[in-house]
Amino acid sequence: MKNKNEKGFALVLSLTLLLVMSLLGGSLIVITSGDHQSNNTSDEYQQAFYVAETALLQAEKNLINKMMGPWVDPTGEGALPYEPKVGATAEDEISHTKYVQQLIDSSISSGDSKLARNTDKRATPRNLEDKISGIDRSTECYKSFRNILRRDTTLVVEHVTNQSFAQLIFPLLEKSNNSTIDSLATEKEMEREKIRMSDYRYEFFSVNIGTSTFAGTGSSLKKSSTNTQRSGTSYKIYGCGYLERGGEIDILIPLETIVVLSS
Repeated sequence: MKNKNEKGFALVLSLTLLLVMSLLGGSLIVITSGDHQSNNTSDEYQQAFYVAETALLQAEKNLINKMMGPWVDPTGEGALPYEPKVGATAEDEISHTKYVQQLIDSSISSGDSKLARNTDKRATPRNLEDKISGIDRSTECYKSFRNILRRDTTLVVEHVTNQSFAQLIFPLLEKSNNSTIDSLATEKEMEREKIRMSDYRYEFFSVNIGTSTFAGTGSSLKKSSTNTQRSGTSYKIYGCGYLERGGEIDILIPLETIVVLSS
């Protein structure tokens, strides 16, 4: 025989258990949502870091192109036009024709065209004398480098701003994707990735900081590799990768490095 005091106990217990389970379920949802948001934020910071590294690489590539000569297509229409200077002779034109032929002979294939370095345009990258037009001190990237923020005399070789990471990387990804038998990603996945990457941008500027010596390694058929002290030009490179939404920067990663280019 049941005790009268036990009447309604099962209902109270059920309601209590339901409340506890609801609280546990809500807590799990909050925790899971927080972890998911944390993972997304971590991924965005990681991606911004990769974009910043890309900025440093692009800056170094630009310096090398200036020092070794820009890539040109010597077979392209008007790629290397002959512009005779005052007092130029027919021999100068012949010399130019021979130079173009040398470029054609030394060119390498790149897609549907051939590329060679225009050594006539090579020069040691130097800081621009005009400090006003050389650098934009209003960008968030520039302001993020505290070691140069208070200087108003900083001269740079170049300052490249607001570059699209998506435009840089996706031609390479699409080429890689199309070169495989089985597609690495569907068109919808690629489109989603393009949209996601379109928010990432990069910026860089480089500064010529003078001559420097470095340990160079050389090799030949006649002589084994040796380490010698060589002279070169040092450059301080500043680069930023950032995530931009609605015209506002959410995440900004600044990096800097020093490279030495052989003279």
